[in-house]
Amino acid sequence: MHSVDHLPLWVFFTLVLLFSLFWTECGYRVGAHRRKLDPKEPEAPLGTVVASILGLLAFMLGFTFNVAINRYDDRREAVLNEANAIGTTYLRADFMDNQARDKARKLLREYVQLRVDGILPTPEFQQVIARSVEIQNDLWSGATNLAKEHPTPISGLYVSTLNEVIDMHSKRITLGLHSRVPLSVWLVLFAVSALAMLSVGFYFGLTGNRSWAETIVLIVTFALVMLLVADLDRPHEGLIKASQQPMIDLHNQLGPP
Repeated sequence: MHSVDHLPLWVFFTLVLLFSLFWTECGYRVGAHRRKLDPKEPEAPLGTVVASILGLLAFMLGFTFNVAINRYDDRREAVLNEANAIGTTYLRADFMDNQARDKARKLLREYVQLRVDGILPTPEFQQVIARSVEIQNDLWSGATNLAKEHPTPISGLYVSTLNEVIDMHSKRITLGLHSRVPLSVWLVLFAVSALAMLSVGFYFGLTGNRSWAETIVLIVTFALVMLLVADLDRPHEGLIKASQQPMIDLHNQLGPP
């Protein structure tokens, strides 16, 4: 996980506010000092540069938001696909004899119960993953026996869907913990935002016209967008989380282990 994940979202929001305010104030003071040295310095070219930098900042925000929302959509789709794969495997367990079928279905019900909470970095996370892998191994052992005893296309269907369940396990862990907005993108975004706020403050200082209301609106708006991106990028924290409803519906349908 990224180092920024150690910061709660409200701390992240506050730091972005202070970060933006700091660079705006630095730019203002430099611009005010420059105006004292040369009161006749033209403002028009600087205004064009500031607008260009703000446009670049908007592009970077849009790019980062697009990366975060795509990861969020992938996590939602993975939950649905895993629930479908488990449900299909549960139905195809009918191809096995009664004892093997009952054991497989019991294991699948327990597996669904483990997956309902999703992939969250809780203290019990490693235990949940370890138990999930144990169940996968038990199910695969049963599928291997089925394929050896009844090497038919019908048994192959059960093996195929069980293989998909195992693959989705790895995919959800990857999407939940590792498939995130790259740290390098965050660093570039903060660098561009620092330059943008610095240039805005410099422009205010050079013109001698600074409106605190406009400055605060700009900084708060920027911080809110950054907060939204960070929220989308964190599957385990915040208000925006991938819905686990498909897995919950499957759990209700199959019942307890």
